[in-house]
Amino acid sequence: MNAPLILPPVALPVAHPPVRAGRIGVLMVNLGSPDAPDVPAVKRFLREFLSDSRVIEIPQIFWQPILNLLILNIRPRTTAANYAKVWMDEGSPITVYTRRQAEAMQVRLGDSVMVDWAMRYGTRTIADRLAVLQKAGCDRILLAPMYPQYSAATNATVVDDAARALMGMRWQPTLRTMAPYFDNPDHIAGLAQSVREGVAKLDFEPDLIVTSFHGMPLRTLEAGDPYHCQCLKTGRLLQEALGRPVKVTFQSRFGRAEWLKPYTDDTLLNLPKEGVEKIAVVCPGFAADCLETLEEVAMEGRDEFIEAGGSHFAYIPCLNDSDTGMAMLEAVVRRELAGWL
Repeated sequence: MNAPLILPPVALPVAHPPVRAGRIGVLMVNLGSPDAPDVPAVKRFLREFLSDSRVIEIPQIFWQPILNLLILNIRPRTTAANYAKVWMDEGSPITVYTRRQAEAMQVRLGDSVMVDWAMRYGTRTIADRLAVLQKAGCDRILLAPMYPQYSAATNATVVDDAARALMGMRWQPTLRTMAPYFDNPDHIAGLAQSVREGVAKLDFEPDLIVTSFHGMPLRTLEAGDPYHCQCLKTGRLLQEALGRPVKVTFQSRFGRAEWLKPYTDDTLLNLPKEGVEKIAVVCPGFAADCLETLEEVAMEGRDEFIEAGGSHFAYIPCLNDSDTGMAMLEAVVRRELAGWL
């Protein structure tokens, strides 16, 4: 990798410290994970995650007592057990795949760019990694939230956190934020190829392709969040690319409020009653497999569908660091770096 540009001493005043600049950085950011599949680690992670006002849009004076007295005393045990079901030798799936994506992107972009990765919650923070990139001489950085569809609870909170980090820097790098890529032709083509390849490996032909996006409270749509519409467009474009029916659903609802519909779990329970007994499920709202895809959909969702009368269920993994997925991400990132590279 090319060394950072160090201006020659003759170009600077006597005793001026060395100046590192001239490099381009890419910081790939995903949501994050507990450090271990145990109760203390999960509790720490959930406290940080659920204290973000972008995630829980309830006044903190009302929310914090509920969080600390109720949720953090009940939820971590169940969540830790669920993490244990999907934990990999290298760590949490979302951490493992995000790191692999960054490493693969570095190889694809070559020495002209320095690629790093961070998590919005938990360890390996955005602030820490921006500081590493800046110290290495990156004065132009692409902040790349790994969320195809935009939501204030995901993309916006990444930008918020990066802005807080910049506030502490005297020499701020020029920062770009990668746009959501929900309808990017490369993304749709990559999803379609992944689904085709996944279906081709099955020993049955699905009656239906079900897409499961992470849910959001209905009030976020009413407040102007574009997430719902972008999910629907991804589903529609994927259906057109595949030339076969695709059903959009939303998972992971929490609490008593109404969330975006149709719900994934209700759909899985009702499909067998409608004569749909063979399905393949894909999660196009996730750039990397995680607890919500591997445990909630691939395990719990399968059990619900089969118990409801379904005969065949398959989960098609996220694009992760597959060749298909990395070719898509490279195309998206290179487009965002236009004018810099």
